[in-house]
Amino acid sequence: MTESLLTITDRIPDGLLEASARDLHRILPGPTLIHLPGRRPEPLFVSILLHGNEDTGLLAMQNILHRYDTDGLPRALSLFIGNVAAAAQGLRRLEGQPDYNRVWPGGDHWMDSPEAAMMARVVDEMRPRHTFASIDIHNNTGLNPHYACVNRLDHRHLQLATLFGRTVVYFIRPTGVQSMAMGALCPATTLECGKPHQPHGIERATEFVDACLHLEHIPDHPVAPHDIDLFHTVAQVTIAEQTDFSFSRRDADLYLNEDLDHMNFREVPAGTVWGRVNRPGACPVARDEHGRDVTADYFELHPQAEDAEGTGLLVLRRSVMPSMLTLDERVVRQDCLCYLMERLSPGEPLL
Repeated sequence: MTESLLTITDRIPDGLLEASARDLHRILPGPTLIHLPGRRPEPLFVSILLHGNEDTGLLAMQNILHRYDTDGLPRALSLFIGNVAAAAQGLRRLEGQPDYNRVWPGGDHWMDSPEAAMMARVVDEMRPRHTFASIDIHNNTGLNPHYACVNRLDHRHLQLATLFGRTVVYFIRPTGVQSMAMGALCPATTLECGKPHQPHGIERATEFVDACLHLEHIPDHPVAPHDIDLFHTVAQVTIAEQTDFSFSRRDADLYLNEDLDHMNFREVPAGTVWGRVNRPGACPVARDEHGRDVTADYFELHPQAEDAEGTGLLVLRRSVMPSMLTLDERVVRQDCLCYLMERLSPGEPLL
């Protein structure tokens, strides 16, 4: 059955279990939702390849489907395979295409697009099925540990996330992400599995999905404080489209340190230099989880004697922990430079 961009099927398409992400377009007509039965009827929902260059989810789910090829799944599984067209070119998304993880119900951008209508249809498909839990599997391009994300400080969401590992990030911005939309139906988490195609990330995602398929229920009591390192994303840092930036060209409007991604998930002290602003107005912009410009809270310029007004060293004003810093300039353009986090104690109220 096909509606708009979406194909829905109740069988594994021929060749799916052997195909690479780049070859999926030869097997699937586009984004595809596959409903498979299992011994427990409430399905586990898994989305993969919302970004076409992030293949760990595909490789993990191929492992899972091979593992249960003979005896059947322990729980029903609904598998959504996202941006097949971008995967064919090894890209996060195609030029002119919306980000497949920014157009789910509740988003702020592209909500009148066919892709947004498709994601709403996926959520509508899952709503009456009494979905057990939702997992969105991703990679990232910078040096990051494996970690899970949640959008609700709810015991069941946190219990699900800590099944992947003790490092958990809570965020409510960006909006329009899968875990936020599916979190209205069931416990939901996003897995960040390091760089694409790395064996350890594939193995860890595989075993997490397998564990979830075997769960009878997800506990509704607090996670023990010694079992979780919880971080709150307080700002997203972006670079204006018109700003010429570089990690290697010192004369760019914004020259950023070439080892910036080594700061991910580290407590970076105030006074740390991130680079140089060589043109007035080229400073990165930090926005908090409500969309407010909070750049002045986190960054300041330290002009040198020869610098013009509005230029100088780009310096942190306060101690923060960055995540998802990347040196991939295309990803910076299509998404952001990084997120800024602060440590949060479980149960601590958010200001």
